[in-house]
Amino acid sequence: MTEPKDVTVTVDLSDADREILTPDALELLADLHRTFEARRQELLAARESRYAELAAGGTLDFLPETREIREGDWQVAPPAPGLVDRRVEITGPTDRKMTINALNSGAKVWLADFEDASTPLWRNVIDGQRNLRDALDRQIDFTSEEGKTYALGDELATIVARPRGWHLPEKHILVDGQPMSGSLVDFGLYLFHCGQRQLDAGKGPYFYLPKMESHKEARLWNDVFVRAQDRLGMPQGTIRATVLIETYPAAFEMEEILYELRDHSAGLNAGRWDYIFSVIKKFRTRGRDFLLPDRAQVTMTVPFMRSYTELLVSTCHRRGAHAIGGMAAFIPSRRDAEVNKVAMAKVTEDKEREASDGFDGSWVAHPDLVPICRKAFDAVLGDRPNQLDRLRDDVHVTAAELLDVAATPGSVTEAGLRANISVGIQYLASWLRGTGAVAIFNLMEDAATAEISRSQVWQWLHNDVELEDGETVTRELVHRIVDEEIAKLPGDAADYADAKATFLDVAVSDDFEEFLTLPAYERMP
Repeated sequence: MTEPKDVTVTVDLSDADREILTPDALELLADLHRTFEARRQELLAARESRYAELAAGGTLDFLPETREIREGDWQVAPPAPGLVDRRVEITGPTDRKMTINALNSGAKVWLADFEDASTPLWRNVIDGQRNLRDALDRQIDFTSEEGKTYALGDELATIVARPRGWHLPEKHILVDGQPMSGSLVDFGLYLFHCGQRQLDAGKGPYFYLPKMESHKEARLWNDVFVRAQDRLGMPQGTIRATVLIETYPAAFEMEEILYELRDHSAGLNAGRWDYIFSVIKKFRTRGRDFLLPDRAQVTMTVPFMRSYTELLVSTCHRRGAHAIGGMAAFIPSRRDAEVNKVAMAKVTEDKEREASDGFDGSWVAHPDLVPICRKAFDAVLGDRPNQLDRLRDDVHVTAAELLDVAATPGSVTEAGLRANISVGIQYLASWLRGTGAVAIFNLMEDAATAEISRSQVWQWLHNDVELEDGETVTRELVHRIVDEEIAKLPGDAADYADAKATFLDVAVSDDFEEFLTLPAYERMP
């Protein structure tokens, strides 16, 4: 294989890898990089400028310059084939076993995740693309070490791929000497190999778009879609994308984000865990007004989270767009019946609330939870595919309500601090080995939930927070608990050396890392 001019893949490729990184596929990636990389960097710089304003005492609000869009009369494109009924969506990484299980799960949609539930280990990036291609060709199977076999059934979920966020690079593919955007690598390879396959199956190439902070970032994605469709000879509007509203700034630009993507829009999703992380991150130095209690106490019913989800449903339905609920992190236990009972009850409550609030569907992270989510939405939807006609005209959310973090009840405890530290270290140990979705303490942890854990430690430490028992969170206390929690884990302390170092980098250092995955990626081959 001859790589296109000034395109370099820095790893040795197998013959199977070359089926994915073909010259034509690399040409598409190179074109997207050369066309959009400068704008991507400008938008990342704009994030830093906005944070500097917030740190200096600024605030978030609905944009006066886009008032006409919010008050205008417009609609997004109608739901695309395979995305009309989305009452149950399952999310998970794109390894071979998960691909088969997710497609067979009974969910309407599978979020095939190259982002928070995966890691950018090179094998994950390339093998995941191959698995999706093979699944669409029905040329995929898997046999476990125990000899259990997995194969596709007759009725499969619609694949919706989630590329990495705008901030993440792909260091193994260089164009003109620069690392590519992980977003464009994941998007471009999936569209190139699976776009026409999806169309031939009567659906289309669909995407979930993570981590955006503004409508200008949505505009960039829309321009990427337009150019890629032209390059591959696809009609405009073939691509559809659901945007995760999972950053604090994006909550104030929901209408504008839908507007920018309107011909390619498939709605919005309430990315609850990253949203909580973003609340902490954006106002991390602003003291008590934005201080959150133990992670477990920040539920979907606290005032600022309730305002966010209510606004998302009303915004989407006003514009004819799907509103998709967030992921309940609880997972079934195979060994503890009581834990399992509690987890199932909490998932049921969560999904019933979302269905009654007007969401058109919601996420689960485990196949055993698909029936619970389906039952909750069946009870509200019946035979209807969605509830887009429920406009929620009763919802009137103000900027002050979105910002009312101070009304969150709860306390900061040593148990909460210990849980954050243990989860952060266990998750990073798994992430650095290449696994991005991990069951810890009967919760499904991914990068978003791990971000909450480490950012809370940073916030409590750098704001001199007192625990419920009166002890102040200090570096010495964090270091002591880190060692104590590692001592409780299986294996030797040396097994967690890289995870410990990375965690301390992102949870204790004076400078706050924007994403824990950035320094962690530098430790990954």
